[in-house]
Amino acid sequence: MKVNIYYGGRGLLEDPTLFVIDRMVQVLEELRVTVKRYNMYEDKSGIATLPNTLKDCDGIILASSVEWFGIGGYMQQFLDMCWLYGDKEKISSLYMMPVVVATAYGEQDAELSLKKAWDVLGGISLNGLATYVENHEVLERNSAYLALIEKKTEDLYRSINQKAVKLPSSSTAVKNNIIKTRSINLTPQESEQLSKFVADDGYVKKQKEDIEELAAMFKQMLGDDEPVKEDIYEDDIVEGFSTNYYPEKDFTAKYVIVISDIGKNLIINVGNELSCAYGEDQEGDVKLKAESSLMRDIMAGKMTFQKGFMSGEITAKGNFKTLRMLDQIFRFRYKK
Repeated sequence: MKVNIYYGGRGLLEDPTLFVIDRMVQVLEELRVTVKRYNMYEDKSGIATLPNTLKDCDGIILASSVEWFGIGGYMQQFLDMCWLYGDKEKISSLYMMPVVVATAYGEQDAELSLKKAWDVLGGISLNGLATYVENHEVLERNSAYLALIEKKTEDLYRSINQKAVKLPSSSTAVKNNIIKTRSINLTPQESEQLSKFVADDGYVKKQKEDIEELAAMFKQMLGDDEPVKEDIYEDDIVEGFSTNYYPEKDFTAKYVIVISDIGKNLIINVGNELSCAYGEDQEGDVKLKAESSLMRDIMAGKMTFQKGFMSGEITAKGNFKTLRMLDQIFRFRYKK
């Protein structure tokens, strides 16, 4: 048996949905279920191809965080792609359990939205888990709450294992008789190819390269022979951290910063002395993910790690207190 988990939150450390998902994964693995998790925030451009991953599983969990209103953009986009490019025949046999953990009002509405969407897609929706908590510690410290999470996970396992039958719903009838896609009668294979094309940003990248090439050509034609500076920003990052380090007494930690757009991992070990260098992807006390443009703003003093994390431009996992120490031990001053 295989179950896929699709997480539609922003991946913030304090998101209690992550705690619930981890607990459910533990229970499923104890039941010898193969679990595959997809974090949509990690590959936003790849959401269009996610419906293709439904083909090799028996059931799914749609996990959504309610931070202010509704199920969030990533989850909505995923469901849109399932409607446009998903294999409806496969979806019709898939069991779906919604998991909604809210830090604002609306967890029951969000759960209902997920169930309605899956019903309209033609799948089999199960009663899910919807709750409101201020933080994951509320769940972690209450054995009764943990037991409920485990029971819901076991219910999913039983439903899939026993191939539970669900009575027909009006949502399916509405889909068959009223809701029609403006389709061009694509086969499942053609839909898969189209979804990959939609997710491919190669065309845009090629246009940018062509524009840069044209700009360079016109500069040369106009007599602008100014030499092009090489991009040495990768080395600047290491130097910037090294020259702006202010150690805290008795504080040691390991940070791993994944700089996604240049494909490098910055490994920072802090203590009485600083070790900062690029290396292989690995785990640390805190693991962050950010783009080089944001790192440039931080080093220029225009942004802080805390602000980047709160705005969602930085995703992180690990010890939250250790994350907050970054702005204390690395003090970048504003440069005009």
